[in-house]
Amino acid sequence: MRRESRRIYCGDVPIGGGSQVTVQSMTNTDTRDVEATVSQIKAMEAEGCDIVRLAVLDMDAARAIGEIKKSVSIPLIADIHFDYRLAIESVESGVDGLRINPGNIGGRDRVEKVVEVCRERNIPIRIGVNSGSIRQDILDRFGGVNEDSLVYSAMEHVKILEELDYRNIKLSLKTTDVDLTFRAYKKIAKMVDYPLHLGITEAGTVWAGTIKSAVGIGAMLLEGIGDTLRVSLTGDPVEEIRVGKQILRTVGLLKDRIEIVSCPTCGRTQIDLIKLANEVEKRISHIEKPIKLAIMGCVVNGPGEAKEADIGIAGGKGEGLIFKKGKIVKKVREEDLLEELIKEIENM
Repeated sequence: MRRESRRIYCGDVPIGGGSQVTVQSMTNTDTRDVEATVSQIKAMEAEGCDIVRLAVLDMDAARAIGEIKKSVSIPLIADIHFDYRLAIESVESGVDGLRINPGNIGGRDRVEKVVEVCRERNIPIRIGVNSGSIRQDILDRFGGVNEDSLVYSAMEHVKILEELDYRNIKLSLKTTDVDLTFRAYKKIAKMVDYPLHLGITEAGTVWAGTIKSAVGIGAMLLEGIGDTLRVSLTGDPVEEIRVGKQILRTVGLLKDRIEIVSCPTCGRTQIDLIKLANEVEKRISHIEKPIKLAIMGCVVNGPGEAKEADIGIAGGKGEGLIFKKGKIVKKVREEDLLEELIKEIENM
């Protein structure tokens, strides 16, 4: 059961309140380079990105947001550090959300100015706490970086906004440690009803970071925690979207594509199942049907073990069986299996 959280909106995209868990990413272009930034956002849009964040380093970057918005369809979030004026300029340029830490943009008067412009335009603020951003006095109080210091730091920032009667908030508490991040999110999930933005920060390269993110984010989602997520990989941001979407599919929170179940092969396999599975995956990647497809190497792992699949194949010697809901519907030569399977899927 998913944790109950309040619903906020980033542009026209709902976050929390039982809405679909959204997948975010962040551009790695220079935001001031409008053409390059728009091009990257469009690539992310094509992969299914719901929301994208932009680094705002100076006033030129903040003003570029207005031009970028003209060419893209998904909501934009401005990533702000230290200078409250960049937050205000970004909002005035039409940004749909802010990522800030109220404690690092100056005194109370500066926070009030940011909240004032956000209130006028219904702009949500994400309080983003990372293990490296916790103040030293908090680290001293709680004995270093742990779930207590992370949650305390986040709640300090929350308190600032709540005192200003601003609750259009979402929270993130990211570290590079999967277990620590998991414990911090579990703790704060019981303390507030604000939407939670999930992630394992600086997870690593595409290969290693994908595994680390899948374990961490997947564990939190299975606990019912999380309303939006960003997979942090050292690579093309489009890969972050692919991984994020697949994590949601794997835990059953997104049913937009065909789910493939395939056996790992063994000495009983007498067809080139590895090649066939990869070819099938490519051919069906565009098909938006929420069905389960089983690709099995032999009758042992065929209609019996995969009987819960909507459709599947079981390999034999130079041939294969096509089955639906565990019942065999036809026998096909190995060289015809791919095309016959695709036909059956398209006719479903």
